[in-house]
Amino acid sequence: MNPEFATELIRSLMYHAVTLASPVLLTAMTIGLGVSLFQAVSSISEQTLSFVPKALGIVSVLVILLPWMLRTVIEFTVAIIERIPQMAH
Repeated sequence: MNPEFATELIRSLMYHAVTLASPVLLTAMTIGLGVSLFQAVSSISEQTLSFVPKALGIVSVLVILLPWMLRTVIEFTVAIIERIPQMAH
């Protein structure tokens, strides 16, 4: 395996990891920001208030995007398996 091939493989892996994690992280961040804003406005300082909305939001996003995420992971895995012969050189 030459350095260019390894670099391309790692770049592709990092791109796919960020692409798959972004919707979940952005959902959690947006809901957390909204709950924090609500707590600041209403002077409610309950620490556990943000857990349930975040959990529901993340589960909802995962249910909606799971087919796309699974298809992306399968396509990436197939591409890596097809490249195995190139790795031996």
